[in-house]
Amino acid sequence: MCLTTTLLALILSTGIFTTDYLLLPAQSAQPDIVLIVADDLGWGDLGCFGAQDLQTPALDTLASSGQRWTNFYANCCVCSPTRASILTGCYPDRVGVPGVIRTHANNSWGNFADVPTLPDLLSDAGYQTACIGKWHLGLEKGAHPLDRGFDTFHGFLGDMMDDYFNHLRHGNNYMRRGRREITPEGHATALFASWASQAVEQMCSKQDPYFLYLAFNAPHTPIQPPADKLAQVRKRLAGTSEQRAKLVALIEDMDTAIGQVLETVRSQNRDTLIVFVSDNGGQLSVGANNGDLRDGKQSMYEGGLRVPAIFNWPGKIPAGSHASAIGVTMDLLPTIGTAAGTAIPDSIDGLPLNRWIEQPDLPQAEREVYFVRREGGLRYAGLTIEALRQGDWKLVHNLPTKRFELYQLQDDPREQTDLASTRPAQFRRMMQTLQHHIQRGGRVPWQPDFQATDH
Repeated sequence: MCLTTTLLALILSTGIFTTDYLLLPAQSAQPDIVLIVADDLGWGDLGCFGAQDLQTPALDTLASSGQRWTNFYANCCVCSPTRASILTGCYPDRVGVPGVIRTHANNSWGNFADVPTLPDLLSDAGYQTACIGKWHLGLEKGAHPLDRGFDTFHGFLGDMMDDYFNHLRHGNNYMRRGRREITPEGHATALFASWASQAVEQMCSKQDPYFLYLAFNAPHTPIQPPADKLAQVRKRLAGTSEQRAKLVALIEDMDTAIGQVLETVRSQNRDTLIVFVSDNGGQLSVGANNGDLRDGKQSMYEGGLRVPAIFNWPGKIPAGSHASAIGVTMDLLPTIGTAAGTAIPDSIDGLPLNRWIEQPDLPQAEREVYFVRREGGLRYAGLTIEALRQGDWKLVHNLPTKRFELYQLQDDPREQTDLASTRPAQFRRMMQTLQHHIQRGGRVPWQPDFQATDH
């Protein structure tokens, strides 16, 4: 299924793709690829990332037989922008998603641009592609998963569910099989796991490689675990607050669901690259654990941006390894594409992480990463908040009404000492770089036409 030499030469002759990131794997066959995304999972809310009160055997086993990334970042501190970065390999504001896409247009801060996506690239390389679970990148035709490169879709089009059992949002039913509205019964986490397993079995009936994108709503609010799982956690963690017990139960239930999907994947005995990541940090107000990192979801401090990430590829990734290099969700497209032998557009912002996946101790050149979020309401009023990491330096603008702050993460990983006034030259340089990033993102329209009333 790999590109032939003749086809590769033809692609390069067009000038559309660069050779900088166009790498073909040594093996002749392409691996199957499973990409699992959790929703609002805190950096410290897995056993393999230090949690003491959680039992997450499926993901812990995935990490112990694969690789943990402890300096991995979401491209944003909220959902939609990060998902756009995963699927495009670009900074989210450069593909029209600087903020959260919502049901009502006057409170929606993104319009997913018509750009090549990861499933587009993999489809062109002969992959079957399936999207299962939460989409959150648009409700209209053109933004639907089937319009953005996926062969099949079985999941939830909207943002958050107001109830894990009735699956409604603002009274709307966004559950779909393909384009058809459905009304399934059961907890959303279990449904997504079942549908993912079915998709794997169906795609494995063919010899062509497959790409499964499995995005859970869990552990996003409402914190609504199945009753039996909550009862188990209450019994095991007597004395734990009800708030924390419910979140632990929701996370453990997701881990169980992931374990069921991985069992199906492994039963097929095919060469498979598995990637797990969260879309942003955990929400502190519902009891999330982001380790020693400052703050959580919706924040440009480390607790809102740094997320657990696991790569697992038997025979290719050293078991039990740990990578400390900086990775970002926009890196997943070129990393997965490189593993699959696809051509990678030179217009993307992400970098392939394959060299550190294979040799996690390799040094990494100083990296520059930009973060942005546009939001409404009284706190933001449609304005942006931003952060910029340059090596160990980090510039933070966490509220439109607050001043910019500067931190040195190597010496101050918890972002406690603002150096903006004592390191003015560094501060000015990073402000200029941040301005350049904002100008690039500002070239892309992100707001669809709408009447200023809910509809």
